[in-house]
Amino acid sequence: MKELKFFVNYVDINFNSIKIMINYFALTVTEIGIGKIELTVIGAVILIFPILFVYASKNLDAKGVFEWMMEKPNDWIGKK
Repeated sequence: MKELKFFVNYVDINFNSIKIMINYFALTVTEIGIGKIELTVIGAVILIFPILFVYASKNLDAKGVFEWMMEKPNDWIGKK
């Protein structure tokens, strides 16, 4: 009689069992409905987003926001 295991022993997991899990449980990209255009857009966003995030974050510190606010102090709603 086989013994029931409640905890996963990661030493017992090998590449063969991972391949079996992928064959039974994983969905391919085409089954999900993602085509070449969608993959291209996802790839472009993955590449461009970190670059733009770092570029924009330079201006989002307290000093940068204060300087932006003080460029035209008379344009604020409370000043009119």
